[in-house]
Amino acid sequence: MPRVDADLKLDFKDVLFRPKRSSLKSRSEVDLARTFTFRNSKQTYHGIPIIAANMDTTGTFEMARVLSKHIAASSGSGKADLERLCEILEAIPDIKYICLDVANGYSEYFVEFVKTVRDKFPKHTIMAGNVVTGEMVEELILSGADIIKVGIGPGSVCTTRIKTGVGYPQLSAVIECADSAHGLKGHIISDGGCSCPGDVAKAFGAGADFVMMGGMLAGHDQCLGEVVQKEGKKVKLFYGMSSDTAMKKYVGGVAEYRASEGRTVEVPYRGDVENTIRDILGGLRSTCTYVGAAKLKELSRRTTFIRVTQQASTMFH
Repeated sequence: MPRVDADLKLDFKDVLFRPKRSSLKSRSEVDLARTFTFRNSKQTYHGIPIIAANMDTTGTFEMARVLSKHIAASSGSGKADLERLCEILEAIPDIKYICLDVANGYSEYFVEFVKTVRDKFPKHTIMAGNVVTGEMVEELILSGADIIKVGIGPGSVCTTRIKTGVGYPQLSAVIECADSAHGLKGHIISDGGCSCPGDVAKAFGAGADFVMMGGMLAGHDQCLGEVVQKEGKKVKLFYGMSSDTAMKKYVGGVAEYRASEGRTVEVPYRGDVENTIRDILGGLRSTCTYVGAAKLKELSRRTTFIRVTQQASTMFH
């Protein structure tokens, strides 16, 4: 018999922060930098924990130069992917982060792949996902991952929820997965679902250690693709990595046994990404001042979410 989990699950749009007494005088007093030591690699990270999605339209070297001095090598879980990953890491020894990314982080094969990569690269920090539940977060951390990517279907160009009916409201996924990861001294990335600076703040407030963005960073100079004129407006293409566009580009098309789970959209041209980053960080600093968090590290401890949507009650027979 199918089982229905009737517990309330919420997305970013379903809540707001409750403001709290604060001694901060200005946004400029807020420290957004975090320092993490990772469970398995023992590496230490220091910086503002915002990541560009590992999609070819946004995860470019130009974007990396703006966002960070740290570049992660992103890989799938096939034999050829592992061979290519080994080649990259041998050629560029400065890369210390590995992102193992599959649409379905729940497969036993993926868990074994994480173990294999950990054995081959014991000192590299491994990100793995995507998953949305605490028990899988724990399994991947115990298999050798340091940072778990959380999110199935929340991205603006992801159609997994439409095509498969699979997913999990992102705010609840982050809260539950952060709790599981932190209990094992692991970390999580909230991957997808942020459409404005307030959503980024909500992800951190929910317990995310890092927040990954695709759509919010799309359409900039640093993104892949040409700026084109369409109906008098400048636009750039943005597409999911499971879209027809991406699969035609990398594997010659969509295999007959699967469906495309990504959209291709035209987004307004937005110039230099520096301006967008400043807007996101400014919003995040403002959130911290409203709830009295002098450091980003304190935000989740100072967070009380107010539910602002009413989900319709449903009768199950």
